[in-house]
Amino acid sequence: MKEAKETISFIRDYYERSDFIPLHEPKFRGNERKYVVDTIDSTFVSSVGAYVDKFEDMMASITTAKKAVAVVNGTAGIQVALRLAGVESGDEVITQALTFVATANAVKYNGAEPVFLDVDYETMGLSHTALKSFLEEHCEVRNDKCFNKISGKKISACLPMHTFGFPVKIDKIIHICEEWNIPVVEDAAESLGSYYKGKHTGVFGQLGVFSFNGNKIVTSGGGGAIVTNDEFIGKKAKYLTTTAKISHPYEYIHDELGYNFRMPNLNAALACGQLEALTGFIEEKRELATKYESFFDELGIKFRKEPENSTANYWLMCVELQNKKEREEFLKYTNQEGVMTRPIWRLMYKLEMYKDCFRDHQKNAEFLEDRIVNITSSVK
Repeated sequence: MKEAKETISFIRDYYERSDFIPLHEPKFRGNERKYVVDTIDSTFVSSVGAYVDKFEDMMASITTAKKAVAVVNGTAGIQVALRLAGVESGDEVITQALTFVATANAVKYNGAEPVFLDVDYETMGLSHTALKSFLEEHCEVRNDKCFNKISGKKISACLPMHTFGFPVKIDKIIHICEEWNIPVVEDAAESLGSYYKGKHTGVFGQLGVFSFNGNKIVTSGGGGAIVTNDEFIGKKAKYLTTTAKISHPYEYIHDELGYNFRMPNLNAALACGQLEALTGFIEEKRELATKYESFFDELGIKFRKEPENSTANYWLMCVELQNKKEREEFLKYTNQEGVMTRPIWRLMYKLEMYKDCFRDHQKNAEFLEDRIVNITSSVK
């Protein structure tokens, strides 16, 4: 395939590498090693330590949230955020089918059922028009709560995901949800450093959740963060994720079902070093995005750019091919030649455990599933 061959040549030239090139690998250029060694020397390598506090302060500052809470991973963060938003067993949560499986899994961990609505073509995230249509056709408000008239279940949250770091039209989603008394929790796992209308993702809704997995724009090896501008909810998030333990010098008293979702100080130290490099990483990735756009334009392939009113972190960059057959040929050739590419996720309702969940027409989601390919997006 001519286009795939030229893409491989471009990527190898850019990274100046002839060996296997992964999709997105971490880079450790600053204080990461120093902070990790400092943590080891302190012996505070587990869930208590100065770097956990520093990480939370840094995340609050970067996102402008009033409170940030370190957690063991993004999935755990979403699970707790949904509980804090009021999701209970037997409820429904509106989300998108075009997402990583953790989004839907976090809903199920609360005993709730996901409702899969279509995405915007432009943002690849939850469509506000699909949301509005679903609510008007299928839902009603009773006693200040939103209910699905067909299933009879309460819709207790809306969970949009900022796909690949491209912000959804979150203000429109929140406006609609406010009319229907539905709390919004942002799955911002992929969008650290992304802004919508000048405001950081994750702080539009009641809560937002970020991921620091090994392949994210910055990493703690494994980790996540819950952010909120509601100080009461923030304190509750910290309490629940640290086993719901009442503060006491030596007694072990737990008065609520909590979670051992604490980020170890060792991971937090790594994260602090990475967060210090975030601005530089984003600048480099945006420069690469500009080069990709020019390159793929000459090839006649659509490079997906940040949506209107957005400043994206370009965590994972992607191209849109003409059809599924072309996508498969591109994926096969590039991976065989040692340059990792991957398709967008399989839609959630095509997975066995979610096949019976409600979904709408999914016109845009199915179109994108057949055509989107992620390409090498690492910083050098």
